[in-house]
Amino acid sequence: MSDDRPDGGRRRAESEWRPADREAEVGEPVVRGDPAVTGERAERAARFDPNDPDSLAEAAETVRRFATEAVGGDDNVVMLRGAAACAALVRGHGSYKAAAEAAGDGVQVSFIRKWARVHDLPESIRRHVARGHIAPTAAKHVARVAGDARLTLAWAILDADLTVREVRRVASAISDGDSPEAALRDEGVVPGRISVDLPPATYRLLRDRASLENRDPGDVLADALEEYL
Repeated sequence: MSDDRPDGGRRRAESEWRPADREAEVGEPVVRGDPAVTGERAERAARFDPNDPDSLAEAAETVRRFATEAVGGDDNVVMLRGAAACAALVRGHGSYKAAAEAAGDGVQVSFIRKWARVHDLPESIRRHVARGHIAPTAAKHVARVAGDARLTLAWAILDADLTVREVRRVASAISDGDSPEAALRDEGVVPGRISVDLPPATYRLLRDRASLENRDPGDVLADALEEYL
């Protein structure tokens, strides 16, 4: 991907700018504005409109403070706001370079690119970032990979309690051509393994069905979930 334009140099029509992994408009506080995730802070969630000069100026100030001050710390919601501001600047100014210039001295192109990609992660992942289940520093590495690999890596963080260093290694291996499953196995993680708690009656039914059909309980659950979802 070019450091200059997020589309690698090819100018897109206005309707084509929305990132593939994100359904909501850039800058919309879909996660930050959900009280179920951020509580009372949802009412104060900032919206950055890349088509509004005043909103872009606010985004530039937000990014400048985000990049040069300790405004984030361990506050995942603040970090998601900074990521949204980065994405809005990229959208509004048309390139990572122009976005960095708008944010001012001390803001690097690489900083804008990393956090704009975090904002472009699927909503299901960003919700876990906001809840504190996935560290923003880990989310930056998840954002380095594309498509279903993002989901595979994010859920492995939750199920296997991966460290940021392990997430970085897995993301690098995927970028080098390994499958997400192979990269995770190299870290000792079994892809798709999740621990669940079932009501006793449901658990007995599951075990009974699996035994009668000579199958693993996980296979029975997988079939049921595929039909349900």
